[in-house]
Amino acid sequence: MTHPARDLLETTTANLAPDPRSNPLVPRIADGTAPRSTLAALALEQSWVIPADRRAFLHLAERSATTDPEAAAFFRTLAEGEALAGERLDAFARACGVDEAEAASYEPLPGCQAYPAYVAWLALNASPADVVLALTANFSAWGGYCATITEALRDRYGFTGEACGFFDFFAEPSPELDEMATAAVQAAMDAGRLDKTRAHEYGRLLQAYEASFWSTLGQLT
Repeated sequence: MTHPARDLLETTTANLAPDPRSNPLVPRIADGTAPRSTLAALALEQSWVIPADRRAFLHLAERSATTDPEAAAFFRTLAEGEALAGERLDAFARACGVDEAEAASYEPLPGCQAYPAYVAWLALNASPADVVLALTANFSAWGGYCATITEALRDRYGFTGEACGFFDFFAEPSPELDEMATAAVQAAMDAGRLDKTRAHEYGRLLQAYEASFWSTLGQLT
């Protein structure tokens, strides 16, 4: 028996899968040739991304609470996840040699911050269900990158489990979140509120800004 929403999520994720060449940095982390200074920049950029995305997801949850409760549940869970990930980020930053003074004086890179800026735009302007579809496709690529990074941090850089916790969190599959995404997309499809074309466009831009994040960091090496 087919499930329209699940099929759409899988198809969209496959169609938006990034070109491996769009991320020059993760392969360098994987083989241990990326310098620790670049890992430190990754930690510092994420210290800006995580709280921004959390606020965007909370706004999406608030916008959709009355008219789209399935999407609201999805976004609330995302916001909770960002909070948990943020708690684990400090250990990674410390392992990279980042101290409080460096963190306080760090100037984020535009190419890295384009992604959270666009997520904030989606939070203000896009239909929540369309954002669910677009984000789910993007999260597949992000989770794969995190799985590669956390393995390399242990094997190539000698980081502790605590220092890898941020990437462990995103690398782990979340069947509960997948079910929430499916329920949100299905509810929107049933109500005629899902714009597949618009959601695909949102997903395409998210993937482009994701690629910008990694390519910008890659240029530091």
